[in-house]
Amino acid sequence: AQVALLNGRRVELTAQEMALLLALMNQPDTPVSREQLLREAWGYQSMGETRTVDVHVQRLRKKMGWENQLVAVYKVGYRLEIA
Repeated sequence: AQVALLNGRRVELTAQEMALLLALMNQPDTPVSREQLLREAWGYQSMGETRTVDVHVQRLRKKMGWENQLVAVYKVGYRLEIA
């Protein structure tokens, strides 16, 4: 497991959750497509099943307590709101 620090609190993440978090943090406050997240966090070159992104986003939201910060962008993907 890998560890993220959130307001001084340790949050254990899987390697895949950490890769997803880093991909979202690379573009704060900017919508990131599921396809781009698959490329950056999973290393996929071609479009596969994007539902896996949704499942991992839900896990990340729950672990980090980011129900309002990790926002679904309709027909695009997700945005991590930092501001």
